[in-house]
Amino acid sequence: MNNISDSEWKVMKVLWKGSPKSGSEIVEELEKDTDWNPKTIHTLIRRLVAKGAITAVKENTFYSYYAAVTEDECVKEETKTFLEKCFNGSFNMLISNFIKDDKLTENELEELRNLLDSKKSR
Repeated sequence: MNNISDSEWKVMKVLWKGSPKSGSEIVEELEKDTDWNPKTIHTLIRRLVAKGAITAVKENTFYSYYAAVTEDECVKEETKTFLEKCFNGSFNMLISNFIKDDKLTENELEELRNLLDSKKSR
């Protein structure tokens, strides 16, 4: 699956909340949170269909749209892309960067320790 842009991500969030949705329902939902016009939203929907992230099913005179990929799948793909682009694929470099720049709170560090400990015991 091709990378999903930030704008496309917003369309996907609408479908992850509940599918199927018509194009009008997607437009209605996104107009609440964005200043996008309906034509822009329909363009984003078409792009996502072309990328395989959304499935379009024709029902009578309109289409119903379904998320073809889960949010978890997209998050994993985005994470992998981010790691490759910024840290040469190294999770250690990512964590080191946050720790060195004091970007993690003590609670977050503790959470990370717990996650690592639970991973170790598997």
